Amino acid sequence: MAKIALFGANGTIGSRVLREALDRGHQVTAVVRDPKKLTETHENLTVVTGDVLDPKSVEAVAAGQDVVVSAVGGGDGPGHVATIEPAAKSLVAGVRALGEKAPRLITVGGAGSLRTPDGKQVWDAEGLPEFLLQIMHAHGDALDYYRTVTDVRWTNLSPAGLIEPGERTGTYRTALEDLVVDGSGKSRISAEDYAVALVDEIEEANHIGERFTVGD
Repeated sequence: MAKIALFGANGTIGSRVLREALDRGHQVTAVVRDPKKLTETHENLTVVTGDVLDPKSVEAVAAGQDVVVSAVGGGDGPGHVATIEPAAKSLVAGVRALGEKAPRLITVGGAGSLRTPDGKQVWDAEGLPEFLLQIMHAHGDALDYYRTVTDVRWTNLSPAGLIEPGERTGTYRTALEDLVVDGSGKSRISAEDYAVALVDEIEEANHIGERFTVGD
């Protein structure tokens, strides 16, 4: 059983990570701005107030945990852009402050910087709306920052090109820098299977210090 601090537990991805972790018997501390908005209940769940943009808040909730998970910025609305890179820096600073007792850090990333089969990157596709490009590049900037960090055990998990609520199959494929696509060239994963992959990473620690991605 791992002790997990989870930021963004109310979101599309975070709520599924929360359920997956609890179903596997892990102990989760959900860190939210407004505890009243989190309706999930479980004997292994603790809900606390915290702010992912405040390193002192991150440090306080990370103390005594095995892993800090951030699903903040995993959405696709323009309001997420301003928090993605600052959240990355705050998370690292808060975890780093714990020194030798620092937990691992796993963060939800973006698909924009992944390579497509034609050798370009996802964000190079024509016709993408500006707000989506901004989110993609914000995730890219956050990833660039993580790659400068050598004193925190971080992992960044990029989704497939399309991630949305769906079926939990418990299966997925992984890659590092290349978009995972199916036989017809489509890249997708359910939020449920993404959560499976993230909790698998909590348990197996296969990608410390790197980004990886998943797809059906």
